[in-house]
Amino acid sequence: MACITKRRGRYVIDCYDQNGKRYRKTMKVDATKELARKELREIEAKIERRTFMHEKKAPLFSQVKAEWLEHKRQFLRENTWETCEANSRIHFDSLDNLRINQITIATIEKFIAELQNKPRSTAATRKPNFVPTGEEKKISLNTVRKILVTLNQIMAYAVRHRLIDFNPVRDAERPRSQGKEGQEKSISILTPEQIRNFLEAVKDQKHRTLFLTAIMTGARQGELLGLKWSDIDFQKKQISINRTFNMGRFFTPKTKESKRNIDLAPMLIRELAAWQLICSGRNDDLVFPNEAGEPMNYSNMVDRYYKKALEAAGIPQIRFHDLRHTYASLLLAQGENIKYVQNQLGHSSPTVTLNVYAHLMKKENQEAACRLENTIFEGTGHNLVTNKKEGLTING
Repeated sequence: MACITKRRGRYVIDCYDQNGKRYRKTMKVDATKELARKELREIEAKIERRTFMHEKKAPLFSQVKAEWLEHKRQFLRENTWETCEANSRIHFDSLDNLRINQITIATIEKFIAELQNKPRSTAATRKPNFVPTGEEKKISLNTVRKILVTLNQIMAYAVRHRLIDFNPVRDAERPRSQGKEGQEKSISILTPEQIRNFLEAVKDQKHRTLFLTAIMTGARQGELLGLKWSDIDFQKKQISINRTFNMGRFFTPKTKESKRNIDLAPMLIRELAAWQLICSGRNDDLVFPNEAGEPMNYSNMVDRYYKKALEAAGIPQIRFHDLRHTYASLLLAQGENIKYVQNQLGHSSPTVTLNVYAHLMKKENQEAACRLENTIFEGTGHNLVTNKKEGLTING
């Protein structure tokens, strides 16, 4: 039976845990009996939930982290697991020597504050004699959030295995954008005129076809570099996304939505057919290989061809991924169904598409208001709006 005694002027908690092992805790000198009772009530509640653990027997965060990484290896793609491992190795050093039950909401919020002020990892910052000057670029908000996803999963693992009562990451205040320049990546898109000028500035056939395919399909860079001729159906005018090439390896698409068919415009079909004749591509060959027939190096392609073409066309430098944003924004601008755009992009749901591109959609649509009026009042003798000059049609 649990009890509180007093020895040498200090209160002592004496009880048995859920495994029948005796536990005693001597309170601090200035602790009152009421404080000891409160502590005992908390201990008894944990014993009842079978989550109580002797302070000195609780594992270190580093041990739980290692167990979680080993557990997740079977569930994550290799490159995703490597990212989690790198994040946990590089960023969790301030937590590693804490016992898992010592990590509180305050601990997590302090960790987040330190993380936001941490310099971005570069060759210079990794040197042993590196001394921060305060002028280094800080870790981006997006990176901070990804690191917290990993930390949240580690602590959730600890909860599932009854090492702690609750996940402090869940209740900690998360970092938010403060509207500072460069804190969030903005979406840049090309206009139709810029697209034409950009493509005219690309001199060789392979890279011109690659960039045209990126713009006209919205495929991700890894999907383009992993594309094979067997993935192109010239009869159906579609390409199938069956793999992606990232970090020097081929992977299957991460989600079932990413494995998809993308419609091809007639111009792109002609360009791809012409490029296939030039490169003598067979079914198992990559559509856009390097000179050795192996997957193209993404960084070399961007630096040597993509950026130079933008410069030659007089276009500000934008990310290669912004070609995907250009594709999506142009589809939305011409009024394509959001579900169709989602399927073509390989997003998990239309909500994801809307979250990314809602700000690009028109805020006003007078044609829609006119079509609604015609639908409701057609055949009633009401003076309908036809406005043929603006090309409005009635979808009754």
